[in-house]
Amino acid sequence: MNESVARVRDILAELIKAALVSDDGRSLTFRQAAETGLASLRASPPDPAAPRMDGAWTLAVQAAEAPELQPEEGRVNLTLPRACPFTLDELLSPGFDRDAAVERIRKAASTG
Repeated sequence: MNESVARVRDILAELIKAALVSDDGRSLTFRQAAETGLASLRASPPDPAAPRMDGAWTLAVQAAEAPELQPEEGRVNLTLPRACPFTLDELLSPGFDRDAAVERIRKAASTG
């Protein structure tokens, strides 16, 4: 896996975990980790062709569904969409709202 995909995967995984956990404090921790990753990504953006967003999303879902986190997951079911709900341009946008992103993931997960 190339570095660009890994960076995007890590951000997406934090957003997914924030959407899935029931504890608001833990969700905030994941949101803050995502924000830190987003700031780093914006400061040094990848080549737009480098990360394949759907591939990064699939890897992020796998990371977020780690067995050690399953007892904390209670907000939504794990029927997450196959396609990444965000584009790279959205993630890189200074106006990207991590809280709105978490809600978007929750809604997508709830409806499959």
